[in-house]
Amino acid sequence: MSESRGPDGATERLPVLEKDTGSGDYGQSSSAADYEPPPPAGRAGRFWSLRRVPAALTALVPFAGAGIFLYDIVSVRAGRPAMRWRRELADQLAHRPLDDTWVLVGAGLVAVLGLWLLLLALTPGLRRILPMRRTHADVRAGLHRDLAALVLRDRAMEVSGVQSVRVRMRRSKADVRAVSHFRDLDDVRAELDATLAETVRGLGLARRPALSVRVRRLGRKG
Repeated sequence: MSESRGPDGATERLPVLEKDTGSGDYGQSSSAADYEPPPPAGRAGRFWSLRRVPAALTALVPFAGAGIFLYDIVSVRAGRPAMRWRRELADQLAHRPLDDTWVLVGAGLVAVLGLWLLLLALTPGLRRILPMRRTHADVRAGLHRDLAALVLRDRAMEVSGVQSVRVRMRRSKADVRAVSHFRDLDDVRAELDATLAETVRGLGLARRPALSVRVRRLGRKG
């Protein structure tokens, strides 16, 4: 409650609206089944790698080559002879035919290097980071594939009848291989499907991976 002074100087109490937080003394709690994730706040694209080493090499090699050529040209203009490697390179380019083996090999290496640099420039990289669903426009989150596989493995081990689990997590698919030592295989597989499907939904990934679950019986020794 708050107070204020009236025109006659008397103290008056102002009404305050209180928000009801639920029934009972401790409020009303909602279960996990009633929880609905907030709508996405934008497209959750893949994370792009910085690729500092290829970018530094791409910038350094032309810079160093241009600097050496510029130094040699200035030296020739000053009356000095050209560098030996540049004279030999010019002589080789003038006399060696284009269908020569070494010319073709060099051209192939340069073409492969150029294609590799273009591939690095056009692909995002960081394939082991799975983008998560965006609930805020200014926040992006990702989950490592190994951590997602670990979560699926831990949840699968909680299923009755499962002795061991091996999970291989990819960008669009999760391969689960389980070994059961008791219970019917169909029952174990059905429970694994339900448990892992709920776990995948709980990971909050922008693109839910498809589940591939296989269960086999532990082989007998001897």
